[in-house]
Amino acid sequence: MNIHEVPQEGNATLAGVRKAVYARADNGQMVAVASQGWEVEEIVTMQAVDALKEQASAALVSAKAGIGSPLEYWMYEKRMDLGLLAQSTGLWQWRVRRHLQPLGFAKLSQKLLSVYADALGISIDQLKSLP
Repeated sequence: MNIHEVPQEGNATLAGVRKAVYARADNGQMVAVASQGWEVEEIVTMQAVDALKEQASAALVSAKAGIGSPLEYWMYEKRMDLGLLAQSTGLWQWRVRRHLQPLGFAKLSQKLLSVYADALGISIDQLKSLP
């Protein structure tokens, strides 16, 4: 994409903040250009956010029924998935997956609860509870 083709349509999900997009300048070099985003990007972002909201709702029902853990709800509520939560905590995905189950979550140490709470940006007490 050339520097003059960078979309400036606007994107409500960016809340008026511009983001850097790389484009080719007139001299042929790649440069960062401020972009307000474009409609297609907004549509896709909103679809992803809606999917995470649905997953959070399902995880809340599951946790209240004792089938899932509060960690699963908070993971989706904070717009994360298994891979992102594992990466944010430095844990293997298989370990995080085990902690999404009620029995695995119940056995978590204070240290691991703290790691999860920090990654999700919530307190340990909030992590252990449901809204």
